[in-house]
Amino acid sequence: MTQRPDDHRRKWNREEYEELALQRLREEIAKDELGVPKKPAVQREPLKPRDYKVDLDSKLGKTVVINKNTFSSQSGGYYCNVCDCIVKDSINFLDHINGSKHQKNLGMSMKIERSSLEQVKARFAANKKKLEEKKKDYNLEKRVKELEEEEEKLKAYRKEKRKDKKRKINEASEEEEGKTDDYDEMAAVMGFSGFGSKKNKNGK
Repeated sequence: MTQRPDDHRRKWNREEYEELALQRLREEIAKDELGVPKKPAVQREPLKPRDYKVDLDSKLGKTVVINKNTFSSQSGGYYCNVCDCIVKDSINFLDHINGSKHQKNLGMSMKIERSSLEQVKARFAANKKKLEEKKKDYNLEKRVKELEEEEEKLKAYRKEKRKDKKRKINEASEEEEGKTDDYDEMAAVMGFSGFGSKKNKNGK
């Protein structure tokens, strides 16, 4: 088959690659017959939840001067120290740290560990305990609030009682003053200047 002079596409020799595949297959069969141990597959840990908070907003609103001597971790964007790369925005950074390449560099696979029956029961018990504690705290807060309201009502009642007592005392004193004024007026009309012993001008 002749090639056209203007055809620059790469051509593959099918027979050559078939021969290479057969040779590789023969070598694998020979190794199996000789008992050569195969390399064990890399065992990676299953996916685990992240135990730290991802820092996305500590550099917001800050200005950084970048030159040719600036370290990668201090340049603009989000730096991943596991993969030694920089991601320019937060969405892509989250995609990166949740991606398979980052997890592979952390030594984890993308498979999730299947929970056993005991683990599920333990999680149910923990959630139930947490709910009871929350309910207990709520009841305690409610009780404290009720006690505070009762104390406020008692203070208001005592204050009102003191005001009432003071008002009664004032009314009583006003009545006494009114009676005294009436007596003085009556005495003045009748010509009495007052009762009691007074010394005369001679001292007798």
